[in-house]
Amino acid sequence: MVTACTRVASSLAAVVVVGAAFLGAASAAGPAKVDDPSAAIPLAPHRAIYDLKLGQLRGKRSLEAVRGRIVYDFNGNICDGYDLRFRQVTELDSGEGKFALSDLRSTSWEEGAAHSLRFDSQNYLDRKLVDSVDGHADKGPDGITVTLAKPKPTTMGIGTAVFPSEHMRRIIAAAREGKTLLELTVYDGSETGEKVYQSLTVIGKKIAPNEHAPTDAAAGQTAFAGLDRCRSPSAISIALSRARASRRRSMPSASRLMITASPARSFSTTATSPSPATSPRLR
Repeated sequence: MVTACTRVASSLAAVVVVGAAFLGAASAAGPAKVDDPSAAIPLAPHRAIYDLKLGQLRGKRSLEAVRGRIVYDFNGNICDGYDLRFRQVTELDSGEGKFALSDLRSTSWEEGAAHSLRFDSQNYLDRKLVDSVDGHADKGPDGITVTLAKPKPTTMGIGTAVFPSEHMRRIIAAAREGKTLLELTVYDGSETGEKVYQSLTVIGKKIAPNEHAPTDAAAGQTAFAGLDRCRSPSAISIALSRARASRRRSMPSASRLMITASPARSFSTTATSPSPATSPRLR
């Protein structure tokens, strides 16, 4: 139960990157009393942009190249809740002038205390809408109840899980406690809105503030200068929960491909909606 709330405007607690996260510490105060200590950890507004390319291709050769871009735009605070705008545009080149353009757009809002989550997403293929999801999830005594308006009206219970921002706070709390592994069930409303995921986070050895300065897009960012505690490199693995694995859609073609993401822009602690200049447009 949250009895007090202090707004956090700019203290950096965590920057989330594809496949890994650096876990930082923020000195600003949070709620005076909470159900879960991790709820007192503030997350800072930030934006990250990644370029995508084909990293590895196995089996039958069906692709010549892959390129794309991800924009991850995170805003909010404990008092007002956390807003996430995500967009991924990917162009698949199968050779002989044949291209497929995938455009995934999603937004979500999570209550600061992680009692509720609102989400919607649209998936375009070659600029034509192929599916969309709209709904909300609410926590109650018996677990989480998901209510979907799209793709079709549905209400279902999914048991106990954490929401995305809550997931990040739990990882930060685990790192501060010196834990090396953290397993959690995660629900974020992605894909059809009916999928629940199992996550495993491996937390590395703590790095002192004056050791191993970042060499990627985070290097030189003034937001990191204020960190006065250790940080921990972490890797997060996500898998579809077995309870709903039968609903997984298989990848077309016998090929297995790996797409790698590399930072294309520096991280920013001022979050705004992606502008045309930084949106993931390919052509």
